[in-house]
Amino acid sequence: MPDRSHAFAAFFLASLCAVPASADDLPDWLSLHGQSTFIVQYHPAFRSPYRGANSMAPQSVGDETFDATLFIGVRLWNGGAVYFNPEIDQGFGLSNTLGVAGFPSGEAYKVGDTNPYFRPQRLYFQQSFDLGGDAQTIADGVNQVAGARTADNLVVTLGKFSVGDIFDTNIYAHDPRGDFLNWSLIDAGAFDYAADAWGYASGAALEWTQDRWTLRAGTFNLSKVPNGKVLETDFRQFELIGEMEERHTLFGHDGKVKLLGYLNRGRMGRYSDAIALGNITHAIPDTALVRRYASRPGGEINIEQGLTDGLGFFLRASLNDGGKEAYEFTEINKSISGGLSLKGASWGRDDDTLGFAGVVNGLSHEARDYFAAGGLGILIGDGRLAHYGTEDIAEAYYAANITSWLTTTADYQFVENPAYNRDRGPISVFALRFHAQF
Repeated sequence: MPDRSHAFAAFFLASLCAVPASADDLPDWLSLHGQSTFIVQYHPAFRSPYRGANSMAPQSVGDETFDATLFIGVRLWNGGAVYFNPEIDQGFGLSNTLGVAGFPSGEAYKVGDTNPYFRPQRLYFQQSFDLGGDAQTIADGVNQVAGARTADNLVVTLGKFSVGDIFDTNIYAHDPRGDFLNWSLIDAGAFDYAADAWGYASGAALEWTQDRWTLRAGTFNLSKVPNGKVLETDFRQFELIGEMEERHTLFGHDGKVKLLGYLNRGRMGRYSDAIALGNITHAIPDTALVRRYASRPGGEINIEQGLTDGLGFFLRASLNDGGKEAYEFTEINKSISGGLSLKGASWGRDDDTLGFAGVVNGLSHEARDYFAAGGLGILIGDGRLAHYGTEDIAEAYYAANITSWLTTTADYQFVENPAYNRDRGPISVFALRFHAQF
């Protein structure tokens, strides 16, 4: 068990060392920001008549994660900038990030370590081209050098970054350092986006904004093997993504509707092939033994809508090809999520946020048969699945702004049928989050 006191001390050291310098103290061609996040999660013991290699441990347990990141941006010329994000990570997700398809912490990577380690997470170039319309001022911010551009524009991004930096964004549910924590709430559950084990990929994206519309397209390297630490470098295995965004005002409040489609193309195993081979060899089915070059498509709808000055609503629904194994994200073939986000102005805490959300995740029939036969996936595998049920998750959080740079959050999640297994659970997950940013 890692020593949480050391991680908590590291969080405050990183927070205090990050002197909140004003943008006025820096040259206008430089953007410098930082963040540090410490999360401790705990669940009490829950019902578990059996468990498998990828099950969440049924006994009462707690784990923590810590990270500290620098966001460095340098303007090279008008509209062109390069960004670099070195990061220090440490800690583990509950049960080493296993046991629930909609995992309870978006800050828990698939690679845990007791000791802090360094990762250069993002390194990319971005160029914007003016296409007309009103002039817009771009304020200095995280991975955003101050500048100006027109309302209609084209933005090109090249390098290593997160697919979620550009695609499937949602103002109310997309940031595990500031809003919801659950994987299938901060992203669409069935969006199997390209990523290494830390959530980043190399590739390129185009964003064309015209009036109230934005069209996005991107291509990214997949991992060399599903759920791998190492990315392809030559697009031999790749992902294609397209997204259309429409912006509107409804009853005086801003909203967005996004439609996204993607295609993963790489060596992946079909569940039915793994089961057939297992029957022949009298072994537990394993998709790694039947991988061949194939395609796996999916899509989603993503809605965010302001309801009042302080209240907002979000909804996502997603679906993918359930005949083949998940490549990068998690074992979710269909998902619907929605929730509310309320600012604290009505009780005199303008910068606080209260959030409520729920998600229902499901498996395809092929995936159910695979896990029923004892197969293992990226995050789940109880050794059997005699009684399937949708994985139903509810989450509530309260984020309290302590200072201009420090926020603390209390979070609770209720997980019914973890890993789609009605024989295990339910699980209650409690969390405290401390987030510093300048």
